[in-house]
Amino acid sequence: MTRLSVNVNKVAVLRNSRGGGEPDVQAAALACLQAGAHGITVHPRPDRRHVVAEDLPPLAALTARFGVELNIEGNPFAPPRPGYPGLLALCEQVRPAQVTLVPDGDGQLTSDHGFDFEGDTGALAMQVAAFAALGCRVSLFVDAGVAALARAAALGAQRIEIYTGPYAEAFAAGDPRAALDLCAATARQAEAVGLGVNAGHDLSQANLGRFLERVPGVEEVSIGHALIGEALYAGLDATVRGYLSVLERTTAG
Repeated sequence: MTRLSVNVNKVAVLRNSRGGGEPDVQAAALACLQAGAHGITVHPRPDRRHVVAEDLPPLAALTARFGVELNIEGNPFAPPRPGYPGLLALCEQVRPAQVTLVPDGDGQLTSDHGFDFEGDTGALAMQVAAFAALGCRVSLFVDAGVAALARAAALGAQRIEIYTGPYAEAFAAGDPRAALDLCAATARQAEAVGLGVNAGHDLSQANLGRFLERVPGVEEVSIGHALIGEALYAGLDATVRGYLSVLERTTAG
């Protein structure tokens, strides 16, 4: 079955908007894992508007206690600054099972594009090697339809994460067929060059099932914004279980 990794960044955003410790990111992650989530995802940004460095050790301990994976996302090229030691330093501290490298800038509201693997990829190859040396599985964030996935595999990555924002937009507009075809073709290309496939961004209970029915071999979906939003009405336990039900119906067996 495709695994669900819950991104708890939006819990941290709410906490950070007021200061203090509420809502508690660790308690939210615990509730997700108790409901059956297969892992936790975080994206600690240099501006500290999401999960921050201090959140990571207890989250690492929590996921280890449950025997599930911690996935840390981030830009490996973002320089250190006060309160943010850099993505590699964070991963050295907590050794997540997976690190997802994302080419986002400081000013971006959210991740909205992937690597294209054009031109000189030597610097990216060095970053992949550095994270792999920590024992992390390395996944690269990519746009559906990206060419040259063989180059991504040659960099040493083990997986890609397909950026599903355009699919979610097309689904909301009523005709996701072209976007689904592009995602499916990307997944098949990844499989052909030996890369595993993750997916994430704007996936929801409404659009997840159709995505998984059409796109083959998705090992993990990382979902945060929609899940946390839905949980405001239904609660974390019921919402996580709702997502797991979608996964069971579409990918189990």
